[in-house]
Amino acid sequence: PDVTRNRSVTRLATHLSLSADGRAFFVDVAMWPRYLFGTLPVDGGDFELWHQFDRMHNHALFCPTDPDLVLFAEDFHAEPITGLRFVVTNRMWTIRRGEAPRSVYKEPTVCTHEWWDPDGIHAWSVWHTTGETCRVNVHTGEFDRFRWPVTTCLHSHSSADGRYLVCDACDNWYRGTATTVHFQDGQTGKTLKIIDNPAMDSYVGSSYHIDPHPRFCCGDRFVVFTATVRGRVDLAMVRT
Repeated sequence: PDVTRNRSVTRLATHLSLSADGRAFFVDVAMWPRYLFGTLPVDGGDFELWHQFDRMHNHALFCPTDPDLVLFAEDFHAEPITGLRFVVTNRMWTIRRGEAPRSVYKEPTVCTHEWWDPDGIHAWSVWHTTGETCRVNVHTGEFDRFRWPVTTCLHSHSSADGRYLVCDACDNWYRGTATTVHFQDGQTGKTLKIIDNPAMDSYVGSSYHIDPHPRFCCGDRFVVFTATVRGRVDLAMVRT
């Protein structure tokens, strides 16, 4: 009650991540006109407020090695009274407990679908328009780019050691669009197409998300993703 003050909470969290010491979950609360960042202790203790924003920030993820560091994103949103649309101008940020937010890149950079590297020093993201996956040092802003032989890269993921990458892609995105999934050796740059997913036009306009979202899993022994090759939405796995 001291935090909400009779206001409606419309979102508790976009990505619920656990701190490296296992003591708390991080939440990115939407409570218009404010967006609140903070922690919820697993022992049922009180919410700890880290920061408040007056525009949408979300996709907050605890660092896998540091319980006082969080990666998060600036996101687009529409202001509910005027309808004005706020676009992304600088996507990736970090915040340390007790400190102000800090931009990851040295210059404002528009990217998307970011995730932590297991080393807790680097973060990865997708650069849609250039068809690339990027690995950046969150402390220095120095980064490496990995090019895909595609028009638009949608999502990506890395193996635990950072050598291997996967991505999904399309030529013309819409909900249910035809997609492909690709594998890359980041050291050699060699790529392999894993699958061609036909379009599922029945999902046009739907909020249900059938993009492949490929991810390494099971100790990087498999890549898992959404597939539509059998004329329906399936979960597929391939060996690496």
